[in-house]
Amino acid sequence: MPNEWLRKRKKDQFHRLAKARGYRSRAAFKLQQIAKRYHPIRRGDSILDLGAAPGGWLQAAHQVVGNNGYLLGVDKEPIAKLPFENVKTLEADISDGNVLTNILSSGPRKYDVVLSDLAPNVSGVWEVDHARQIDLARCALRIACGVLKPSGNFLVKVFQGSEINDFRGEMKIRFRLFRTIKPPASRAESAELYFLGLDFLNSSESTADY
Repeated sequence: MPNEWLRKRKKDQFHRLAKARGYRSRAAFKLQQIAKRYHPIRRGDSILDLGAAPGGWLQAAHQVVGNNGYLLGVDKEPIAKLPFENVKTLEADISDGNVLTNILSSGPRKYDVVLSDLAPNVSGVWEVDHARQIDLARCALRIACGVLKPSGNFLVKVFQGSEINDFRGEMKIRFRLFRTIKPPASRAESAELYFLGLDFLNSSESTADY
């Protein structure tokens, strides 16, 4: 199985492109594709990236926000320093009760965008992996609701499964616009999707698909 995995990886065009372009992960292309089509990130934005290791999304987001933006990457694993003065990192577990306080003390009080590419260590039991992933998505949503500016945006990875509709509902009431996305760089066989909430609401006004 490991040899088969390596064989597929070598054939993966986005893995090859990531190496060629100096990205730390192929996931950078997922964020690039979403950003190009839906524009959740803009020049000069402040970005909070949850589950940021090894730093591919920080690299992709920095290309959009430029040197006048601000990016804070959070992960329980250390993130090697990136060569940008406006990119900071915080080693923390997002499920920790003190993580929001730590985030707020490490950067701006409010962010334009919260990103989450969090995923659990896969056990191979899909119901368990799906439930763990939705728990991470809920943690990310709670943090987003605590740090987003009014009209801010939130992008989060989810795994398809029995709890996805409940989480979709929890997220939709907090944003004026909502989108479900499968970027081209996601592997066809992967059960991952991305939920994008645009225009964060301070009340529970209903939202609409578009």
